[in-house]
Amino acid sequence: MSMPVPPGLSARALQRALDAFAGVVGREWVLDTDLDRDTYRDLYQPANETHHVPAAAVAPASTEEVQALLRLANEHRVPLWPISRGKNLGYGGSAPRLTGSVVLDLSRMRRILEVDARHGYCVVEPGVGFFDLYQHLQEQRIPLWLSNPANAWGSVIGNALDRGVGYTPYGEHCAQLCGLEVALPSGELVRTGMDAMRNGRAAPLFRYGFGPSWDQLFVQSNFGVVTRAGMWLMPEPEATLGLTFALPETTDIIWALELLRGLRLQRVIDSSVTMGNYLRTATMRSQRAEWHRGPGPIPPDVERRIMEAYGLGRWNFTINLFGHETILEARARVIREAFAAHYRGEIHETRWRRGEPPPQSGAHIPTLIFLQVINWWGGRGGHMGFSPILPIAGREAHAQFEATRRRYEEFGLDHFGGFTMGERYLTNVNQIIYNRDDADMTRRAHALFATLIEDAARAGYAEYRTHLSYMDPVARGFDFNDHALLRLNETLKDALDPNGILAPGKSGIWPRRFRGREL
Repeated sequence: MSMPVPPGLSARALQRALDAFAGVVGREWVLDTDLDRDTYRDLYQPANETHHVPAAAVAPASTEEVQALLRLANEHRVPLWPISRGKNLGYGGSAPRLTGSVVLDLSRMRRILEVDARHGYCVVEPGVGFFDLYQHLQEQRIPLWLSNPANAWGSVIGNALDRGVGYTPYGEHCAQLCGLEVALPSGELVRTGMDAMRNGRAAPLFRYGFGPSWDQLFVQSNFGVVTRAGMWLMPEPEATLGLTFALPETTDIIWALELLRGLRLQRVIDSSVTMGNYLRTATMRSQRAEWHRGPGPIPPDVERRIMEAYGLGRWNFTINLFGHETILEARARVIREAFAAHYRGEIHETRWRRGEPPPQSGAHIPTLIFLQVINWWGGRGGHMGFSPILPIAGREAHAQFEATRRRYEEFGLDHFGGFTMGERYLTNVNQIIYNRDDADMTRRAHALFATLIEDAARAGYAEYRTHLSYMDPVARGFDFNDHALLRLNETLKDALDPNGILAPGKSGIWPRRFRGREL
């Protein structure tokens, strides 16, 4: 495989840049073999496999090396694609948006710089993963809990910067960022909020500082490379209590969401609730061939057999409560009373008290079990997440679910659908699971995704994050005043990154140099 070259550069010019990068990090940390390029590609690439191919990767070990690499990238006009650990699976992984970019791999920057149990925060570098931080907290007996995403293989900072979510009261991860250190595209280093003081003692405590607040401008953007961040963590609770429900009918989501919205707004429930259809469980415990080998989506009689085997409803969810035990009991009573008018099934209860052995699983314990879903069809499994944002409204959510299910059936795929409830919004999580060894199925998965984006835009919905291949169409869906938001993003991009070297195309934001080259 020949080394791909970014638009406007020659192979010789790119090689000169890689040689210069080696002078900063050492030759062993410039990764430019065919095997390296394969390693940094998207494992679940849904379409044309010539897209999103890196030329190489470079792995700095410090903020100073990041700054030096950015300066050289400007000098040689080589686009860099920063990743924290490259585990953004289902959204592009470690692959760049623009073929020929050099991946800036920050996974060697793995220092846990500070953990403060008294104030409930940590300061970490981007290479620190959820397992790393969890192990540190356990070994040091620090009474703080993580909020883990479904796939906890990735970076604590990286997940927050892509608006990842977890399942504790601290589950909106980007909202827990507090004080960033950022290398701008020029190589200049800035710190945000109270951390902008040379000796700022309140840096991880107050999000905003003085003047404009910049932390969120570096979320899902290509305006800088975050080299460290403060993150708020939850104090270990006195107890936890989980209430699990299995709703028998698809239409039960209508009344259930109306109840849940009220309980969430009143803070009876203070963490996200994920409501999944039966496939959410089946794909993690089995393969499709164990149930059905025929073409097209799974027929109704097989659906019923799967639900009976696992004791599932059409919708399944757990309300997790954290805090003082007496308060949990009162909140659980309010929840049970609210559901009593509609729900006749069993409510399965799980409890944990401080001092007991850790549970086998929990919202604060990192796990990789969710990756089992990619084995559903067999072969080289792939998955992508299509996740538009909706209001917490029962009838709208049910209509969206049914419309999406029909699209899956139209393209001959099984519908893995569900909803994760935030404070005032729903994320409609739809996993598109397919077998990459089946060319026709891969083509249909790609076509389904493109169709779902169009359907959602017509309904007034858009994704909160998306796969590399779909960043441009999703960004174009934000079309108020002839795409004024996109123009604002491009104006800021051109001011901060005039040579267009940092993550061109990230979130649909292209620098002037590459504008019009979108793939």
